[in-house]
Amino acid sequence: FPGMNPWLELGWENAHSKLLTYIADSINEALPPDLRVRTEEGVTIGNAGTDQPSRRRPDVSVIESWKQGVPPQWQPQEARGVLLAEPDQIVAEEEIPPRWIEITDRTGRLITAIELLSPSNKGHERQEYKLRQHRYLESHVNLVEIDLLLCGSHTVAVSPDMLRPANGSARYLVCVVRDSAPKQREIYHLPLRERLKPIRIPLRPADQDVILDLQPLIDRCYQTGRYWQTDYTRPLPQPLNAEDTAWATALLQQA
Repeated sequence: FPGMNPWLELGWENAHSKLLTYIADSINEALPPDLRVRTEEGVTIGNAGTDQPSRRRPDVSVIESWKQGVPPQWQPQEARGVLLAEPDQIVAEEEIPPRWIEITDRTGRLITAIELLSPSNKGHERQEYKLRQHRYLESHVNLVEIDLLLCGSHTVAVSPDMLRPANGSARYLVCVVRDSAPKQREIYHLPLRERLKPIRIPLRPADQDVILDLQPLIDRCYQTGRYWQTDYTRPLPQPLNAEDTAWATALLQQA
């Protein structure tokens, strides 16, 4: 594909993790010496007696290594003279914590937040993501939202009514909100059939923007993730229209 590969959505958890690292490294090389970029991670903490769990970022995580990659199996305790109900099924449900990129100064003050959207951001955790988005905008920091997913609801910080019509063809989207112009939105339309164009990452008003070229990072993710092994007969989470399907099919047959 000349730009974004829509089949990356099928393994987005792995691609998302790789892209965040590649984006952070790319930006770090161009930052002023007193700024730094970090990949952040949030975790959910359930509070007793409250309906709404809180999300925090840990300073230290304590984890257990599974022997030979096999998770420990839960075993029911023996009942002492009491007839207990036994579970009909035991399943493993893995929660993927949200991850994003922050650019801070040497004091830790947040300058720019970069969100690479995931299916959960545009799906079942959309409300939580919108709250985080609102906090960024209220805190007067730069916000860059990169949406390389065709699936899910519209989520970036601009009304869909304000966007230029897509003419039926699939496209990706980047929304940039600058602290110096909080009511303006810089929109990058990234069509499916074109190379991903470089975008501007704002810093402080006196700093030059950092140019982030997404296409080499997508290509690197494709190579390191060995995505040529993907089963391209699998249906996409968001089907392409007839014209885009015919275009993608021709590319895959040629490859």
